[in-house]
Amino acid sequence: MKILIINQYAAAALFDKGGRHYDLPRHLAQQGHEVAVVAARWTHLVRDEKMAESAPAIQVVAGVTYHLIDMPRYIHAHDKKRIVNWFLFAWKLRNFDRHLGFKPDVIVYSSPALPGYLGAEKLARRTGAKLIFEVRDIWPLSLMEIGGYSPKHPFVRFLQWVEDRAYRMADAVFSNLPMADRHMVTRGMDAKKFHWIPNGIDVEQAMLAEPLSENIMKLIPVSGFKVAYTGTLGAANALDTLIDAMSFLKNETDIHLMIAGHGKEDTRLRERAQALGLERICFLGSILKRQVFSLLKLMDATYVGTLPSSLYRFGVALNKLFDYGLAGKPIIYGVDSGDYRPVEEWRAGISVPPGDAMALAEAIRKLRDISVCEREEMGKNAIDKTIALHDYKNIAVKMAEALEEVCKIPHHA
Repeated sequence: MKILIINQYAAAALFDKGGRHYDLPRHLAQQGHEVAVVAARWTHLVRDEKMAESAPAIQVVAGVTYHLIDMPRYIHAHDKKRIVNWFLFAWKLRNFDRHLGFKPDVIVYSSPALPGYLGAEKLARRTGAKLIFEVRDIWPLSLMEIGGYSPKHPFVRFLQWVEDRAYRMADAVFSNLPMADRHMVTRGMDAKKFHWIPNGIDVEQAMLAEPLSENIMKLIPVSGFKVAYTGTLGAANALDTLIDAMSFLKNETDIHLMIAGHGKEDTRLRERAQALGLERICFLGSILKRQVFSLLKLMDATYVGTLPSSLYRFGVALNKLFDYGLAGKPIIYGVDSGDYRPVEEWRAGISVPPGDAMALAEAIRKLRDISVCEREEMGKNAIDKTIALHDYKNIAVKMAEALEEVCKIPHHA
């Protein structure tokens, strides 16, 4: 097949050489498909400005042709210019077939930037390609349930019109959220259109992890029970709950917490841990993604958590869950993700209610107190399920099968 993937934010994955829209296209190309990705050169997710400026407009990386569309810069995710870029990107997509160099059989348009769907729909009509709408974040529902916007807000109403149109007009709908179809059918989608294409991890690349620096190694205790959190230090990651749990464990001198990452909450969290006198919480700072696996292998357990949110009833797509799983360490899962309960189903750790610091402390204590063999069994389960369900190599096979199925059916009217 000739596959065109459109994701306005995919340049970050290209520059980082990792992520959904770097790994999936790469593995699709390895299967023999011709794959191109269209993205904006500049978004708030692009960290390396010099790389973005110098990157060629068309480049082939790992067998995939990337097209970068020049766009105005904006400062942060909440900058109003970001919305202007949505519409500009959509406009530039309409006749982008003139720049592609091939006629796609299928176009995958990836949200959450909904206006771009309209440009992708126009492009699909021009080329005769089948059109897939991929939902990675349910908008405008997220704006209403998290942002507090009224469904009567003019812009929300416009986004709602685009979302409903996409469900109706697209030939198929993909999502990394396992139960997103429960929402989509309420907005008019035919249930038969839905395919769950989960997030994952590139197992081969993760196994090639670099060793940690000497400075980081000096900060990691050589003994005791070590729990790790890796990733963004943001409000949504429920790290205050983790710090509260450590305060309940303050007198358990063999329990250590390693926090690796950066984010807006970094300074506040450090100051809070210090104010509480929690000497066995160590903030390692940001470490390279290719070193995360090396850190996790030195731990005894891992933590992933979120604040309570009604949106999680459709499931979640937390990438750190797969990092933890592949490392083979028991996972403490502080997420209420509805009927999607991966850690329970995998028998790979302990689930606790989000925001419940006492339950989290008890889970840490329980994992410390069970035998090494029991922890190793949880870790083995995590490895097996991560590879079977969330290796991007396997997910790409699943995605290709879904695309081939779509290409065989008549266009949806």
